[in-house]
Amino acid sequence: MLSSLPNLLTLSRIVVIPLLLASLYLPGNLGSWVPLGLFIAAGITDFLDGYFARRYRQTSNLGRFMDPVADKLLVASVLLVLVGIGRIGEWDLIPATIILCREILVSGLREYLAELRVGMPVSKLAKWKTTAQIFAICFLLGGPAVEGQFDAILVGQVLLWIAGSLTVWTGYDYLRLGLKHMMEEGS
Repeated sequence: MLSSLPNLLTLSRIVVIPLLLASLYLPGNLGSWVPLGLFIAAGITDFLDGYFARRYRQTSNLGRFMDPVADKLLVASVLLVLVGIGRIGEWDLIPATIILCREILVSGLREYLAELRVGMPVSKLAKWKTTAQIFAICFLLGGPAVEGQFDAILVGQVLLWIAGSLTVWTGYDYLRLGLKHMMEEGS
């Protein structure tokens, strides 16, 4: 099933990560526009892999595993490099760190609950968190290219704080659900 279109699209999100990160070091505005374009393209593949998997009945265990892993690898690696190149710094490290920690927490909870055969559906608030996070990263990636026209980096930082706040809230909801099942199992 690795060669199915949905799985290839998911895999492409992982393969693009080194290219996206390296493109941040291109000279001038290329160092903003190219990584932004690659990040947007990766986001489109995230939509398309699920669409094609459902449309053509090509869902698979491999796809269910790889899709969230690809998303987390992409977001985590971009956030870390944005810190390294100074687009996320000082106080903005707080929401970025919260986002990374929540991703690890939720991944662990999902793995544990899967053993209990308990699903952990994505909440609407978590979808809003993801939306704020994606837009924050887009503004932080492309920001220097529009410097002087408007402060896209500031917009990205504000959105990062919004995503970080929603991350705390949704992380708590997921943790509470996970603990409920852990306590029931221990009884």
